[in-house]
Amino acid sequence: MTPVPGTFEVLHEDAHSGARTGRLWTAHGAIDTPVFMPVGTQATVKAVEPRDLLEADASVILGNTYHLMLRPGMEVMGTCGGLHRFMHWDRPILTDSGGFQVFSLTNLRKIKPEGVEFRSHIDGAKFLLGPKESMYVQRILGSDIAMCFDECMPYPCDEAYAARSVRQTLAWEAASLEQEKAPGQLRFAIVQGGMYPALREHCAKELVSIGFDGYAVGGVSVGEPENEMYPAVENSVKWLPREKPRYVMGLGDLMQMAECVAMGVDMFDCVCPTRVARHGTAYTRHGQYPVKAGRWKDDLRPVEEGCGCYCCSNFTRAYVRHLVHVGEILGVRLLTLHNLHLYMAFMREMREAIANDCFLEWKCEQRANLRGA
Repeated sequence: MTPVPGTFEVLHEDAHSGARTGRLWTAHGAIDTPVFMPVGTQATVKAVEPRDLLEADASVILGNTYHLMLRPGMEVMGTCGGLHRFMHWDRPILTDSGGFQVFSLTNLRKIKPEGVEFRSHIDGAKFLLGPKESMYVQRILGSDIAMCFDECMPYPCDEAYAARSVRQTLAWEAASLEQEKAPGQLRFAIVQGGMYPALREHCAKELVSIGFDGYAVGGVSVGEPENEMYPAVENSVKWLPREKPRYVMGLGDLMQMAECVAMGVDMFDCVCPTRVARHGTAYTRHGQYPVKAGRWKDDLRPVEEGCGCYCCSNFTRAYVRHLVHVGEILGVRLLTLHNLHLYMAFMREMREAIANDCFLEWKCEQRANLRGA
């Protein structure tokens, strides 16, 4: 019998670290963790089709409330039957609340108790987005996991601002939980607190006392140095319940994900693998490099030797470099396929290493590969 949406099973915990494998059940199937979620901000993961994502073994993707609210709008989305039907994707979808996007509109927004008043980056039209509006949009989208509305504070910010921001986040997330949801929809809270350990602890404990289906660490990957990011993650995760999934938002560097998995994190998302592909760059186990560079114009090797993706199995660096150089869409598509294949394989190997109690050795091997590049 299929478990009810929201059931999270910790399958195995690594004997030598906080890393764990798990399985989160949603209305559209199971998500095996640790997992990386490709970002499909505007109802598409850029440059690829749903069948490409299936072939890469992506189990869940991410959509965005802010962008879909503006275009195509909820009238269209409701008519089309929600996001799954709209984009022909029958596996799980997580939707971001839109909080990060509206808070990035520094000169176009005003924070109010009920939400954020902002002007569209498209045409300047005025909108209000708060917990009520965000959860309504996510209900119409019909996502499997809806993120509760929060305030994503800037980096850096002083402790007094951070404390006020945490109070606002707690109020908005509690209000988010009171809104109507789509059938089977899960709701995740977001821990904020900037780089202040006491605020992270306070925010996490308050959210746990309210009770959500899962918990995310927000406010990282916003410009802070790595030596500040890891403590922010750790000072959030250690107060979150073992029996719930833990998600670090916006983090997609391969080794940074591995370090966070060692702390007990289960889920990640980032635009990096698709964004760098659009700029002609490939990720590999030995680091990233610009395939568009002239040095590869007659190189007959694949983008990454030993890779089994469609791009590397069929085409040379010379060909992919040529496509990118002359502006052919296929070049971006092939690099995107490669980068996504790498990310999915990386997470799959990570799960296997945890299951075999050799995660730390595996992590060291991956870091050594990067250092030897």
